[in-house]
Amino acid sequence: MKNIILFCLFLSSISAWAQESFVVNGVIKDAENNETLSGVNILFPELQTGTVTNEYGFYSLKVPAGSHKMEISYLGYQSISEKVDIQENLNLNFELNTAAQDLAEVVIVDDSERLNISKPEMSVNKLEISTIQKLPVVFGEVDIVKSLLLLTGVSNAGEGSSGFNVRGGAADQNLILLDEATIYNASHLFGLFSVFNPDAIKNLKLYKGGIPANYGGRVSSVLDIYQKDGNSRHFEANGGIGLISSRLLAQGPIVKEKSSYLIGGRSSYAHLFLKLTDNDNSAYFYDLNTKLTFRLDPKNTILFSGYFGRDVFNISESFNNIYGNSVFNLRWNHVLRDNIFSNLSLIYSDYYYGLTLDFVGFNWNSGIKNLNFKYDLDHYLNKNLNLDYGFHTTWHEFNPGEIEPSSSSSGIIPGELIKKYALESALYLSLEHTISKNLSAEYGIRYSNFLRMGQEELNLYQGEPVIYNERFGIYEKADPIGIRELDKSKVERSFGNFEPRLALAYTFTEDQSIKLSYNRMTQYLHLITNTSSPTPLDVWTPSGRYIEPQSLDQVAAGYYRNFANEEYSLEIEGYYKTLRNRIDYIDGANLIANDAIEQVILPGEARAYGTELLLKKNKGRFTGWFAYTLSKSEQRTPGRTATEPGINNSQWYATAYDKTHDLSLTASYKLSRKWDLNANFIYQTGLPTTYPTAQYKFENMSIPVYAPRNSSRLPDYHRLDLSATYTPRRESTSGYSSSWNFGLYNVYARKNAVSISFRENDDTLRNEAVRLSLFGIVPSVTYNFKF
Repeated sequence: MKNIILFCLFLSSISAWAQESFVVNGVIKDAENNETLSGVNILFPELQTGTVTNEYGFYSLKVPAGSHKMEISYLGYQSISEKVDIQENLNLNFELNTAAQDLAEVVIVDDSERLNISKPEMSVNKLEISTIQKLPVVFGEVDIVKSLLLLTGVSNAGEGSSGFNVRGGAADQNLILLDEATIYNASHLFGLFSVFNPDAIKNLKLYKGGIPANYGGRVSSVLDIYQKDGNSRHFEANGGIGLISSRLLAQGPIVKEKSSYLIGGRSSYAHLFLKLTDNDNSAYFYDLNTKLTFRLDPKNTILFSGYFGRDVFNISESFNNIYGNSVFNLRWNHVLRDNIFSNLSLIYSDYYYGLTLDFVGFNWNSGIKNLNFKYDLDHYLNKNLNLDYGFHTTWHEFNPGEIEPSSSSSGIIPGELIKKYALESALYLSLEHTISKNLSAEYGIRYSNFLRMGQEELNLYQGEPVIYNERFGIYEKADPIGIRELDKSKVERSFGNFEPRLALAYTFTEDQSIKLSYNRMTQYLHLITNTSSPTPLDVWTPSGRYIEPQSLDQVAAGYYRNFANEEYSLEIEGYYKTLRNRIDYIDGANLIANDAIEQVILPGEARAYGTELLLKKNKGRFTGWFAYTLSKSEQRTPGRTATEPGINNSQWYATAYDKTHDLSLTASYKLSRKWDLNANFIYQTGLPTTYPTAQYKFENMSIPVYAPRNSSRLPDYHRLDLSATYTPRRESTSGYSSSWNFGLYNVYARKNAVSISFRENDDTLRNEAVRLSLFGIVPSVTYNFKF
């Protein structure tokens, strides 16, 4: 009886505690433009509890009844501190004013880039748009992707290349999201610029490891970018005029305080100057960003966002190439309960590639489309537990290519490669847990399912689609023994995978911690390419009967510390990851317009490991960072039997984007109220390549003999960039402000090698190496304005 009484008292005490705790929630916004702010800190210091706002500015936490001090802080904004009397569930919305910057004081410059010691989030790169806009870049074009290359663990396949590589992964292994919609090619002009207009971007995160369970579908990284919602209080516009392109963005209220619009566009025009020289060639791009936001009531918001971009490349009007992305997203944000926030999204993505060859007389079209439905929920259980869960499902349609005559007299017979279809779905659950004052964790599990649907024709083989010819020592295509036809509503093959995630953070003091993470990722889509950098002609293909999904395991550990009242921060991370079923290509593989790609590919494996060091100065007139990565990325494709040599004799070889040393130094100095100076220096180990080591004569032809794959390297890469931003005083009467950005890219005109080829000199008849370089010193000037 005594035990029963004690148990009842225990239950009643829990009930009393529950009754005396209430939910405090709300949305944090920018006071000037009513834009929601993500990552804002909400703290009850006396209770030693707090939270941060999500991507839509929403927060929620349980707090005991009573009068408590509440602090809201977001670096770069004025903090709010006030007493709150909590006797019931409260909805408290706040607006933050931008912090005034005075050169006589120490000024916080970089907001959410600062290091969060206690949060179990690691291997994440963040850059504020204000920081990105100051960095010197080629042609003066502000570029989000190029800016990420200045941080640890991120590189690319050379100057002017498209895409980026994260921790030794391939460019197609990055999931790139714009307002939750997938971007399949993030480059303009074959890699010179990215598709993201910085004026339209609200915030971004690059996850390199410890990837939360709500993300999936790629094995290397996630670049998650959100557009601004639009100013719902007053009209404003900003833009810039540069040497080769201009941009303009406008935003304002539809119904003041309740709805807003945002529309922005960019276009390059350097090709117009070629017309003045009677040059018929041209290359240009244009894109459009748009967003509509409707706040129906405090609990419901509807958002519609879109992006449309195209690149156009012409050679004498006889060769015409058009490619680009189109994405649309309709979202419904809904507060289900005081502590549950939901987001329902319907997303459409389309990547198109078109080619017209008038001198041959045909048009070529290819691409990939998908329709994605997703439902995500943030559930704030109590001060120690936050739960995220949801499901995603995506219908994929792959168009490898179709050909049609460009005129009735061309003689081209219309044809179409076989379209492919797939349905990709996932369920996920993630829990962020504050275990103790010093220890926090994030656990997650994701189950992904991939259904490869039927297609009009599927080759069948006696054995494998690639056979090994022992007589000649080469891999060859197998001959199909039949064809299978299956409607796209039927399942050809099904895959299912559990993808666990774990992240731990242990805080020694308020200024230092260690973190550990593990994640497993599965990728069902493959980019068919034989280049180290993606090109518009590359084709995506799904896993299926002959192609297994890629599967990755990654572990990472790090030490993190803030110094001198958070003026400096240090991050040191080490990682190791392994990848299974990475596609490799047999020698002489033909990838263009190949309807039986399984005949030229073999499954391989890859691994990457390294150490990253990032030292940042966050405050004062002088800010910047030093980033260094020491890493190794390699792959191999072993033989399937004891008699097969595999690729490169089954030996490990460096991937085409492996860089042993990658160092960058970035600095910004506020010289005065009007002048900001910026610089960055980059040094990288040269990319792997394969050189010929000998040659022999056969019927008066010189036949080169090549070394093993990627056993040589291009010369080391380095350059120095400088820029200066001049900002006149703001015109208080008209509200117009402007700035000039002057830049020098590659100050000392380093001739960095994009490639090295070999040829016979016509005069000496001796072999010689020829270096191809893209840029010498490139000056730029851009005029930016806002009103």
